[in-house]
Amino acid sequence: MSFEITDQRIDPEALKADLRHETAGACVSFEGWVRDHNDGEPVTALEYEAHASVANKEGLQILTEAVERFDLLAASGRHRVGRLEIGECAVWVGVSAAHRGAAFDACRYIIDQLKQRVPIWKKEYYRDGLSGWINCVTGTPFKARDTTS
Repeated sequence: MSFEITDQRIDPEALKADLRHETAGACVSFEGWVRDHNDGEPVTALEYEAHASVANKEGLQILTEAVERFDLLAASGRHRVGRLEIGECAVWVGVSAAHRGAAFDACRYIIDQLKQRVPIWKKEYYRDGLSGWINCVTGTPFKARDTTS
């Protein structure tokens, strides 16, 4: 079991290999990619920041809960920080279990809990030159003219 905040590219295939277990009948993973829009706004890039030590601890706690709740054989997660371009993988979660139902349910549980509980902040960069930090509770962006890029 591992969870990590990282500034390195996420390699889903390498991470998936760590989920193999001889008693596993299922592996389910989720990849969250940077898309080119949000709420009708054209997005050109994202930037993530995190309180890494707290985020890693809470991420691991969520994985531990999922392993116990869904009887998983393995669970892992990564979340990127820094500037990400369209198409890059921002978050990856993977699990293995004896049966597919538990694996599907656990993967959804983990990604939903990560989005709710882990201190990670997202800034969107828009085509019109504005940028905005996305409110973690409501998802509503606060937009301001970005003078740093």
